[in-house]
Amino acid sequence: MKITWLGHSAFRLDTARANILVDPFLNGNPAFSGQDRKDVVKGLTHIVLTHGHSDHVGDTLEIARELDIPVIANFDLCMWLSKKGLKKFEGGNTGGTIRVDGFSATFTQALHSSAAITEDGVSHSLGSANGIMFHFDDEPTLFHMGDTDIFSDMGLINELHQPEIGLVPIGDRFTMGGAVAALACQRYFNFQTILPCHYGSFPIIDQTPETFIAAMEGVKTRIETPKAGGVVSV
Repeated sequence: MKITWLGHSAFRLDTARANILVDPFLNGNPAFSGQDRKDVVKGLTHIVLTHGHSDHVGDTLEIARELDIPVIANFDLCMWLSKKGLKKFEGGNTGGTIRVDGFSATFTQALHSSAAITEDGVSHSLGSANGIMFHFDDEPTLFHMGDTDIFSDMGLINELHQPEIGLVPIGDRFTMGGAVAALACQRYFNFQTILPCHYGSFPIIDQTPETFIAAMEGVKTRIETPKAGGVVSV
């Protein structure tokens, strides 16, 4: 599996049978500046969304239309996007699993909000925020936590799915900060590899992963902090 961090919470996952874009916040993402959009979207088979905030939905509609590929997301978010022209989608909800060619995606709990603010300032609920647990036929299980704080049922999520790779938000203010994220990883999971995310994109969140790395000192887990656009192979 190749994992490309595109900045913020956006990742591309390339496996033997699927090429997945998660939370494709590209346009407007300062950390994505300078990357080649054509390379990012080339050969994609699916888009997967953790929740409805604009810094996660990002370029979903444009890319889905351009490539004619399906979006996997919370059902309420799928309905919202369908009104805006999305044609292909697979909607689910917390606890449910969607199985497609090459992988399955399970919606886990996340402690966060999920809404869209329209131009007239009206807030529209887009269902719950989620993490996404990816199971592949011949690849490690990967958990994109979405935007979340720590919560004790992370232990149950680990018991059910035993993820080997964690994509973990650490930026504080809108998610758990680095020290709390490190506690979550050590207390509730047995990740072999962690890629921290949701940092370094906007001035009001943490700019580096240093707090997380310091709090993980002495832990044998492999921690990868590539620059935006960098690829990690697992």
